[in-house]
Parts: sequence; structure tokens; C-alpha cells
Amino acid sequence: MSGHPERETYAAPREEHHMPRLTDNINSQYIEAANRLRPKSARRKIVAYVESYDDIFFWRTVLSPFENESRYFEVMLPSHKKLSRGKKQVLMNWLGERVGTNMIACVDADYDWLMQGATPMSKRILSSAYIFHTYAYAIENFQCLAESLHDVCVMATLNDHAVFDFPRFLSAYSEICFPLFVWSIWAYRTGNHTHFSITALSRACEVGQMKIANPDAALDHLRHKAEREVRRLCHLFPQKKEEVDAVRKDLLGMGVTPQTTYLYMQGHALMDNVVVPLLGKVCTHLRREREEEIRRTACHYTQMQNELASYQHSVQDITNMLRRNMGYRQAPVFLRLQEDIRRFLNKDAK
Repeated sequence: MSGHPERETYAAPREEHHMPRLTDNINSQYIEAANRLRPKSARRKIVAYVESYDDIFFWRTVLSPFENESRYFEVMLPSHKKLSRGKKQVLMNWLGERVGTNMIACVDADYDWLMQGATPMSKRILSSAYIFHTYAYAIENFQCLAESLHDVCVMATLNDHAVFDFPRFLSAYSEICFPLFVWSIWAYRTGNHTHFSITALSRACEVGQMKIANPDAALDHLRHKAEREVRRLCHLFPQKKEEVDAVRKDLLGMGVTPQTTYLYMQGHALMDNVVVPLLGKVCTHLRREREEEIRRTACHYTQMQNELASYQHSVQDITNMLRRNMGYRQAPVFLRLQEDIRRFLNKDAK
């Protein structure tokens, strides 16, 4: 995706000469006409275009509650000749003016919602009634929802012992990162992102080595790093304190709180550098705990070996379980997204 300067630059493939196809010209009106050709009892189809294959199931969880006897959604990617996987800019260009009541676009928010119209992509997304975004940076942020991570550990280890307080940790983590996050949004809104990029923010907010029995030590180390980076930015931009403070107040007004900052930071960096390493430590502890229990309670050696083999065969890969996590469906940010869909459908019904 290339919704903001931090994303990779998209290199458009060389156009191939081919006969125009009917599907190249599909738009909302085309879908509406196709719906009218169907029997009156048939459900109306609304096409929802997404950025990548990984997005299809997530947007299915968003849209399926709104299906009924009169309508349904089909979530899909645009033509392969038109879209390189995961490129928001190309998706927006391909859709152009095609979106409407029967064809919508569903994208990761990235920083575009937070930009509040400061970039062309942000203006485009915020101004269209037919483009829906995640509010959270990306789908990975939903999958890393703090309140759902214990369930991910249970899925991966089949051990329901709560040995780590994920909500407390990610709330404290977010509070530490919030001042830097505000600087990051200011930098992108004002074109100063070369001095403090999303990558630099992610690097500054890496937790590093941590023991699950003493997470506060890692958080203290992170706090020192973050404070040092804030001092650097204050020294670099000594006249911008009021501007940055205004951005802070604006973000709070948008519902971005210090305790939920992690939902709006770069999703894959959060997952790869913070959440997956943390889950790895917790799940290793839980697996060892379960294996020790099997060794302790087995009646004899053969039973112990069989039980251990059965358990080890049943445990799952942490990352796979995290990507299948659907515990975000009652999260306020997810419900906010669904409310946008509800308003769209209600307005369309009038």
C-alpha cells in the first residue's frame, strides 16, 4: 500500500495490450443493473473490494452481520491486471469513480484517517461515502487486541492458566509510546516525516528483551528510550511545541487515547516486534507447565510418553493462531467501523 510516504513506492507494471473486457468497466451502476436482471426474490449483491487476499476474511467478519434476506456482500480483489497485491494507491486509482451503493472499497486506515485530510489519499478516503477504513492502523492491530491475547495463548497451548496480564502490559506500553506517536502524526501532517518516520517510531518502541515475570523492567527501559527520542525531537523542532500539543488534543478528540496507542501504530511492526515475541515467551511457559503436569500425574512411563506425544501434536503455531484471532469483534474500534457500514446501508435504504 502507498497511502502515505512511509509505504513502499508502487512501481506500476507495464501495460499489456489486450482486448478490453467487460469486467474492466465494472462499476456500481453495472452491479445495480445486474441485480435488476435477477428475480425479484433474489438478494441484492454489494461488491466489497479489498487490498489483498489477507484482507478478505477480516472484511467478511465486518460485513456478514449486515447480510439478510434482501442483500449480501461479496468480498473480492479487483482484476489482477489492475492491482498489485496490497497497494492502496492502486486500488483507489482502479476504483476511481466506480464506487457507489453497490460497490464499496474497504482498506486499512494506515495513517490516512489520522492525517485528517492533510494528504491527497487522506482526503480521498475521508470524503467518500463508499470507502471504508479500519480506524486502527491495519488488520494486524485488531488481531493484537490486548483483551484477546490470552485466548490466543489458549488456542496455541491448550493451557488456560492466565500467567500474564496482556491488557495491563499493552496499556502501559501505549502510554509510554503515546508522546512519540503524537510527534509521528505531527511529522506526517506537516511533511516532516523524513525526520521521524513510521519506521523510526516502530524502532523506538521496540520492547527488546523481557521476562514475563518482570515486564516492568522492560517497560522502564522502553520509557528511557522514548523519553530520549522525545528530547531529540524537541531539540530539533524547538518552535513546534504548540503545534504538537494541538495534534495531541486533536488525537484525543478523535478517540485515540494514551492507553490504546498500539492500535494506531504500524500493525506489522507491532505484531512482529512486540506481540509475537511476547506471546512466544508466554506460550513457552504454558507449554512447559502443561508438560510438567503430564509428567507429574502420569501413572507410568508409557502413559506419560503417550500423553506428551498427544499434547505436542495438538499445540499450534503462535503466529498462525494470532492471524486467526477474531477476538476483536466487540472492540470499540471494530464496532465503530461497523457503525459506518450500518449508516451507509440505512442511508441507502431511504
